[in-house]
Amino acid sequence: MRTGLFRAPFALAGGTAVLLTGALVHLTAQAPPPAGQGGGRGGGRGGLAPALFSAFDANKDGAVSRDEFTGAFDKWFGDWDTAKTGSLSAAEIGDGLTRVTAAYAPAPPPGGGQDACGGRSANPHVACQSDVDKMMAALPDKAMAKPLKPRKVLVLGAARGFVHSSIPLAAKTIEEMGKKTGAWTATTTYDAADINSENLKQYDLIFLDSTTGCFLDDPADPAATAARRAALLEFIRGGKGIAGIHAATDSYHGASCGGGAAAPAGRGRAGGRAGGPGGALATAMVAQGDKDGDEKLSRAEFTAVTAAWWDKLDIDKAGRIAQADFAPRFAALTPAPAPRGGGRAGAEANAAQGKPGGDPLWPEFNTMIGGYFKFHWVDPQEITVKIDDPKSPLTQMFHGQEWVIHDETYTFNQDSFSRTNVHVLTSIDYDKMSDVDKAKESGMRTDHDYALSWIRREGKGRLFYEAHGHAERNYAIKPFLEHILAGVQYALGDLKVEDTK
Repeated sequence: MRTGLFRAPFALAGGTAVLLTGALVHLTAQAPPPAGQGGGRGGGRGGLAPALFSAFDANKDGAVSRDEFTGAFDKWFGDWDTAKTGSLSAAEIGDGLTRVTAAYAPAPPPGGGQDACGGRSANPHVACQSDVDKMMAALPDKAMAKPLKPRKVLVLGAARGFVHSSIPLAAKTIEEMGKKTGAWTATTTYDAADINSENLKQYDLIFLDSTTGCFLDDPADPAATAARRAALLEFIRGGKGIAGIHAATDSYHGASCGGGAAAPAGRGRAGGRAGGPGGALATAMVAQGDKDGDEKLSRAEFTAVTAAWWDKLDIDKAGRIAQADFAPRFAALTPAPAPRGGGRAGAEANAAQGKPGGDPLWPEFNTMIGGYFKFHWVDPQEITVKIDDPKSPLTQMFHGQEWVIHDETYTFNQDSFSRTNVHVLTSIDYDKMSDVDKAKESGMRTDHDYALSWIRREGKGRLFYEAHGHAERNYAIKPFLEHILAGVQYALGDLKVEDTK
C-alpha cells in the first residue's frame, strides 16, 4: 500500500530542504491507521451500553429491572415524538438515544483514560488537542487572494444524522485558517436556529461542517423549518457564499425528515443516515419492529421491540440484570453493524428499487450543494485523486499531479450529481481502483463519474464543496488545507476563478 501523499515531488520554491521536510510531513499525515483503528469514527459508540445502563438504573441499586428498562423506553418515546405524530423514524430514535448517551456517559477516570474530545465523547464539540496541533502545523501561511473587505464566516456543525468525530476539528481548522491567513474571522455554532435572516446579515459565508440529515429542520415547528431553509437559500442567492465539507452532502435525502417537512413518496433513510452513538441501535430497532413497512415505529411497535429485547437480556429470568452482565448481553441484542457502505436504514430497500441514497427531501438544497450521498468506501480506503481542472487557482497547490489520500470517500446518487450542474475540480481516478474495491460499491454509478470537489454558481452567490474530510488525519495535509482555503475564498467572492459548468 502506498503511504506517500503525492506520486511525484512538487517543484516548490525554497530548495530541496524545504521539499524534503514537506514530504515527510505529508507522509506522516497520510499513514493510514492500523487495522481495526480506522480514523475519524463517529462519536462515542463504544460508550452506549454503560450510558444506557446508567439511564435505566433509576434507583441506582446497580441493577436494571424490567420496569426500569421498559419504563425508560416508554418515556423516551413520548419525549422524542416532539411532532406528536405517534411514530418515530430511525433518525429520530438515533438522535434521542444520542442525547441520552450524552447525558449519562460515564466520566473518564481522573488523570487518565480517553479524553473527552472529538468523537471519542458522546457530544463531539471539542477537537482533540493532538489533532489540533497537527492541523496547526499544516495550515497555509497566507491567503490565496487579498480579501476585498473584512470577511465573517459562520461554521455550522449541526448534524441530525450520523455525527462525525471530525466536526470540531474541521470547525477549528476554519477558525484558525482565517486567523493565520487574515482571510476571514469565524464563529462556530451547533444550533440550526442560528440560520435565520437577521443573524446571517453579519456573515459572508456559511461553512457546512459535515451536517447530516435534515439538519436545519425543527420537527415540532414547520414554520421555523421553512424560515431556516428560506434564509439559507436567500443567503447564497443574494450574493454570499456556502462551503461544505464531507457529510454536507449526506443531508436531505432518504424517506422523510420526520415532521418538519413533507417528503416525496418512497423508502429510504430518514433525511440522511441514522447516526451518532445511537444510530446503529436505532436502525436495528426499526428493522426489527417495523411491521407495516413505513420505516417508522408506532408506539405499539416501539413497545413490542423493547419488551422483546428485555426478554432476550433477562436470560436467567431473574427480573433484573446486574451492571456487570448488562453490557455483554446488550451487545448481543443486535447483529454487528454492516460496513458503513450504504448499510444504513433503508439503503438496501433503496438499492433494490434502483434508488441508491433514497429520494431528494429538499430538491433546492440537493441541487445547490451539487448532489447527495448514496455510498462510501470505508476509511482508510486508498483513493487516487485526479485533477480535473489543473488551470484553476483552486487546484494550483496540486501542480497538476494526482495524489493519494486515505479516507472515507463518498459517491453520489446518479440522478442528483451531474457535471451539467457543477464545475468539477477533482475526482477519483476510477481506472486506478482495483476490481475488488470497485465491487464494494452498492448502486454503482453507470457513468463511473466520481467527483470529489467542485464549485458552482447559485443565483448571485457561489458554492464550494469537498467530499473528503472524514478522518482527522487528513486535516494535517497542507495541500488539502490549501484546497479548502482556496475554495472558501472563491465562495466568499475574493478569489476569482472560472466556474462555468
